Amino acid sequence: MSVHADVLVVAAHPDDAEFGAAGTVAHWTRAGKTAVYALCTSGEKGTSDRNVSPERLAEVREREQLAAAELVGVHEVAFLRYPDQGLEDTTEFRMDMVRVIRKYRPGVVVTSDPYRRYLWHRDHRITGQVVLDAIFPFARDHLAYPSLLEEGLAPHRVKEILFWAAEDINYRVDITETFDLKLAALRCHASQVKEMPMPDLDSWLRDRCRSMAKGEHYELAEGYHRVEIPF
Repeated sequence: MSVHADVLVVAAHPDDAEFGAAGTVAHWTRAGKTAVYALCTSGEKGTSDRNVSPERLAEVREREQLAAAELVGVHEVAFLRYPDQGLEDTTEFRMDMVRVIRKYRPGVVVTSDPYRRYLWHRDHRITGQVVLDAIFPFARDHLAYPSLLEEGLAPHRVKEILFWAAEDINYRVDITETFDLKLAALRCHASQVKEMPMPDLDSWLRDRCRSMAKGEHYELAEGYHRVEIPF
């Protein structure tokens, strides 16, 4: 059963939210906020194992995502099941994203930065752009996708967006107390962790979060580019 969420996290693939925002999500849910994940694809191409089928991998990765989300207190995970490595900025995808936003009515949306330069997975770029366009103006305008009104999904105004993997970080969240949950959630993605190039995931992730907290009074952070929506 769906709920109205304080926070909606939109990720292109299973494990993206864990890399980008799981410490922040755990921080928020510990404080009593309700968080929902929306997964655009099931990550069915994310393997170097030639003996696993895309269908089987999708099942595995969705199961891993559910376990990871539960660890950090996420209330619900919505799987859109668009093709991995095949996301496109289409009217259909945008309408589905508007549907998700209107369904859960979040105050904050967290997703991947569409404006990161050079090496960036195309699915991440497309996801961030479609989410941004869905938030403004389509989710808030009643004449955008009028069929959604017939589904009972009224317009909704998101208050702010946080983009992870941003080159221009202007907002940080202290995850010193929730780092271990972030790490544990990431390890739920066993099909992916075994293919990661770093031999010591704990040290690599801790160093990454420590660098994002540089200059702050706390040790570990997740950093974002924050955009407030005034209208």
